[in-house]
Amino acid sequence: MDISELVQLLKEMVTIPSVSREEQALADHLQARLEAAGLSVCRKGANLWIEEDGRGDGRPVLLLNGHIDTVRPAAGYSRDPYIPYEENGRIYGLGTNDDAASVLALLEAYLRLLPKKRGYRMVWSATAEEEVSGSGGLELILPELGDIALAVVGEPTGMRMAVAEKGLMVLDCTAYGRSGHAARDEGENALYKALPDIEWFRSHRFERVSDYLGEVKMSVTMISCGTQHNVVPDKCSFVVDLRPNGLYTNSELLELIRSEVSCELKPRSLRHNSSHISPDHPVVQRARELGLELFGSPTTSNQTLLSCPSVKIGPGDSARSHCSDEYICIDEISQAVDIYVNLLDSLII
Repeated sequence: MDISELVQLLKEMVTIPSVSREEQALADHLQARLEAAGLSVCRKGANLWIEEDGRGDGRPVLLLNGHIDTVRPAAGYSRDPYIPYEENGRIYGLGTNDDAASVLALLEAYLRLLPKKRGYRMVWSATAEEEVSGSGGLELILPELGDIALAVVGEPTGMRMAVAEKGLMVLDCTAYGRSGHAARDEGENALYKALPDIEWFRSHRFERVSDYLGEVKMSVTMISCGTQHNVVPDKCSFVVDLRPNGLYTNSELLELIRSEVSCELKPRSLRHNSSHISPDHPVVQRARELGLELFGSPTTSNQTLLSCPSVKIGPGDSARSHCSDEYICIDEISQAVDIYVNLLDSLII
C-alpha cells in the first residue's frame, strides 16, 4: 500500500466503534478489506492474522502484533470521536494513535518484507481486548501460531524501542484474628496482625534491579477492617498493587512474598508478567545500529501475555492515548513503516 491507502484505511477504522469486547464489526471490515486486496486472512473471535507461507519449514517465527480495540471516548472531545478529521498533517479520531497506526504500519512493513530474503517466517496480527487485558484477544490465538521466536508489539512509543516493560500483579491480602469487646482485654486484633505485613510491603526491596525499570514496586493501596468502634476486628483485608520489573515472573514473586509474610495472599491473576529482552539480542543490537532510543516502559501491553522475547515500538505518543481529541501524524505512520523495515530486514533471530 502507499501512504494514502494506509491513511484511508485508518480513517475507515475510526468510523467503526471498537471498544474492548465490541470489536466484531471492525474485525469484519478489516478482514473484508484485506481479503479484497488478495490476502489470506485467518480469524478467531475478533482477532485477525496473516501468515507467511512455509509453516513447518523450520524457520523461526516473527510475530508482528497490534490491537484494534479502544477505550471508550473521553468526555472532552471537541469533535465526534468516530468521524475522522484531517488537519495540518494530523488525523484525529478515537484509536488513531492507540493503536490503529501501529496495526497498519506493521501490516505495511509485513507486505514490504515479504519479497525479501529472510531467515524467519512472519505472522502479522490485529487483536482484540488489549485495553482490558481480556482472554479473548492475543491470548486466544497464540496456540494457533506455534512457537514464536520474537514478537514486535506495536504501541505508541514515538518509535523508541521498549526493551523492558513493567508487569502487574494485584494481591488481595487478609489477616485473621478473633473478635472481642474493645473495652476489655479480649480477642486478637486482625488490624495489628496485618501491620507488620503492611510494613514489609512498604519497606522491602527485591534484590534484582532492572537497568531500565528499576526495582520491583509494591504499594498497599486499599485497606478494610472492622465493623464498629467497640468490637476488636477479627479480619483485616488490604490490597497490594505490585509492578514487576522484568527480572522476576509473577509466580516467582508470589512465592518469595509468601515466604516473608504471614497474611493470606490471593493473586487476582498471574497472567500479566513483565518483560525484559537481553541487551545482546539481535533486534536490540539492530536498534542500536539504527540509533533508536531504548527505554523501559511503565505501561502494560500485549507483551504481558508473551513468553517469548519481545520488544514494543510504534508510531505516536503514549501521552495521547485515552485522551480527548486523540490523533496521529501522517508522517509518523510513514516513518514507522521505514523504521520497521530497516529494523527487521535480514534480521537473524
